[in-house]
Amino acid sequence: MTTDQEMNDNRVLRDFYARDPEEQQLFLTDTWCDHCQQVGLGMREPEEYELFGLLFIEGKCCQCGETVLTELTEDDFDDE
Repeated sequence: MTTDQEMNDNRVLRDFYARDPEEQQLFLTDTWCDHCQQVGLGMREPEEYELFGLLFIEGKCCQCGETVLTELTEDDFDDE
């Protein structure tokens, strides 16, 4: 079983702010909060990282402050 500390140790941080500003805005607004059970509440304090070959953007829900996690898939890059 993988612990939270082991997962944090395996993260490869990336620079979210190196992304195009329009792309940043899309990822910050097009969110789902598991705690609020609502879409589009927004994310603050984004942190982008790679973990086990997958890309994630993690931040805090603008409404409740709980963790919001977005996994970036191939669909997110189709327009590039």
